[in-house]
Amino acid sequence: MENIKTGLVLSGGGTKGIAHAGVLKFLLEQNIEINMISGTSAGALAGALFAFGKTPEEILKFFQSVNFFHWRHFVFNKPGIVSSQIFRIYLDPIFADLKIKDAKIPLLLAATDLCSGTLEVFDEETKVVDAIISSAAIPGVATPFRLNGKVYCDGGVIDNFPVDLVLDKADKIIGVYLSPLNKVTPERVSSIRSVTQRALDILIDRGERYKFKYCDWLISLNELEHYGSFETKLHRMEDIFNIGYEVAKKTFSPDFYTKKSSSSDEENK
Repeated sequence: MENIKTGLVLSGGGTKGIAHAGVLKFLLEQNIEINMISGTSAGALAGALFAFGKTPEEILKFFQSVNFFHWRHFVFNKPGIVSSQIFRIYLDPIFADLKIKDAKIPLLLAATDLCSGTLEVFDEETKVVDAIISSAAIPGVATPFRLNGKVYCDGGVIDNFPVDLVLDKADKIIGVYLSPLNKVTPERVSSIRSVTQRALDILIDRGERYKFKYCDWLISLNELEHYGSFETKLHRMEDIFNIGYEVAKKTFSPDFYTKKSSSSDEENK
């Protein structure tokens, strides 16, 4: 709508980030103009692809093309099991030396500075490939990414749902959150891996949930609870894409642009 700036916030979540593409498909069908995108990790990747002109279907195909755990990508005696540099194989053909300032839609991409323990929001002179790799270097999985004397890892460590980056810039905020915390049965927390993952999920959720109130339209993807962050089967990736589309469709309100924001309601109480 004219004169209303809409910000799109895309959370991290590994291959569950394909749901972002499904949401984008619905937004395009509704002719909803996005004026800025903030993203972390998978959200940074999906957001950058869209901001540089890729269609939702092309974003899906990109995710399906990435063979993250190919044996040639494994590294030894490094702080990670795969090299973050392998992302260049997939990203360079698309972005080459393009910078954030070259995007068709303004981008706010975030990563964690491991040494200072702070969030880095990359400036417009940063190369898109460098920003994406930095933002998506999952600790313990991908090696940290070194850039300009700093060491970066996944932005989700500090800000997995970067609503705060658009709060003072957007009139309306659409938030897409990939990993809401659902209740589980005791049987699903019965191994070291499942307990560790559940504890991490709780920690992340508690740090992000308060931001929901700032979204004028929150697309919280509870339906993704049975999908992992490292899906490899093509049909499951397509399922994630379709879930993103259907949840966006189900939660959309035709009065999105006219209704009062929830954050304004909070301020006026």
